[in-house]
Amino acid sequence: MAEGCLLYYITDRTAFAADEPTRRRRLLDKIAEAVRAGVDYIQLREKDLPTRELEMLAREAVDILRQLRTGSRELRTALLINSRTDIALAAGADGVHLRSDDITPREVRAIWEKCGAGASARELSPREPLIGVSCHSPEEVKQAEADGATFAVFAPVFEKKDVPKVDPAGLTQLREARNGKIPVMALGGVTLENAKSCLEAGASGIAAIRLFQENNIAETVANLRRILL
Repeated sequence: MAEGCLLYYITDRTAFAADEPTRRRRLLDKIAEAVRAGVDYIQLREKDLPTRELEMLAREAVDILRQLRTGSRELRTALLINSRTDIALAAGADGVHLRSDDITPREVRAIWEKCGAGASARELSPREPLIGVSCHSPEEVKQAEADGATFAVFAPVFEKKDVPKVDPAGLTQLREARNGKIPVMALGGVTLENAKSCLEAGASGIAAIRLFQENNIAETVANLRRILL
């Protein structure tokens, strides 16, 4: 997408009502679908999986990205692993997405540089990791930028039906959070109907789970391009 209209698909295989092998297969199909549709970033956010299973899933996702990139150089989707720098390095992912209370981007870069010194890690992983950070206030966005984050995800912008007790930050807070230099994507209750208001408030794009995962991603991306550009 054009600069200023980034799209970030965050995964949740547990939303697929099926047995675990089927969930994994459907999730990998969705990841491939997102890559073909031109989504900018994908976050593998399967926090309930044991380390070994998460690494296996991450490797499968990385293989899909590589195969699709080989077939078409125009595909540039990057894969980030939620919170697990070790798994991102082992699987050859493009980077890491950090929680607001996680280690800092500077610490991730130090780990990446140190652990990437080995031959196998060097072959698999990019020299400079992409690092996203979840933020819930303008102050957290400023801190993420100061710590060297690639981008921030600001949430929740709108009320989420499944989390009614969490007060949304709103567009005013999003506008304030966008005063820094790093891209800030809006997350939380974002729909096709309200996505444009996020960009009008200064967001660089949107991040979502269900908006992508529960719909045809190619059609969703096409609709967002029409709305946001």
